Amino acid sequence: MLTTLLAPVLAPVLALTLQAPVDLTDPHKKDIAMQLVSSAENSSLDWKAQYGYIEDIDDGRGYTAGIIGFCSGTSDMLQLVEVYTDRKPGNVLAKYLPALRKVNGSDSHKGLDPNFTKDWKTAAKDTVFQQAQNDERDRVYFDPAVKQAKQDGLRALGQFVYYDAIVMHGPGADKLSFGGIRKSALAKAKTPAQGGNETTYLNAFLDARKAAMKAEEAHEDTSRVDTAQRVFLKNGNLDLDPPLTWKVYGDSYTIKK
Repeated sequence: MLTTLLAPVLAPVLALTLQAPVDLTDPHKKDIAMQLVSSAENSSLDWKAQYGYIEDIDDGRGYTAGIIGFCSGTSDMLQLVEVYTDRKPGNVLAKYLPALRKVNGSDSHKGLDPNFTKDWKTAAKDTVFQQAQNDERDRVYFDPAVKQAKQDGLRALGQFVYYDAIVMHGPGADKLSFGGIRKSALAKAKTPAQGGNETTYLNAFLDARKAAMKAEEAHEDTSRVDTAQRVFLKNGNLDLDPPLTWKVYGDSYTIKK
């Protein structure tokens, strides 16, 4: 009788206890992921201030720009400007589409200089362009990374580890791209979905990620792994729950909640 009377009271408590951990698609968790990437890409937690960011960082990929580092040499910047132009024909960047198609696959600025960077910053004030950046970030990087991580049985930290890797290295299959890094990790450890230990697998993935970073001069500083992601992993924070404290390139950051 007592159990019957308490059932309405206990049910919500039990449901909360049994609730699955929140993954990276949760809006708050996703915002944390964006702040973490921005700390490494832009030395700032204010990722929404990066729509207008643009420079050539001498990594062989031409101009790097926007909230996720779209590159003129790796097709994602071209695809972004195409989406923007579909949504808003005649925008300030539309005239650069022929040049972006020609420089794709190289580090050339031909047809872009001298005004492309100025026009990019102008476009970045347009909410249509900002939304295009958000959508392309999700389509090309965030959604595929989180989907693969979930298939591998990884929680929020692992989902972020995949996302950060695909942002820097691209979604390709060669040894220095995300697919190759994951393949190297799988040669050393099983994913949770394969019956492996989550921490062991993520350590193997981060080892493979570091090796890929060191293979490229522009990415040889591995602090975004060593003093950020590896710190969360050592702390056992597989759900990427705040408070979070980490360092990138020697700078310290904290997300309190």
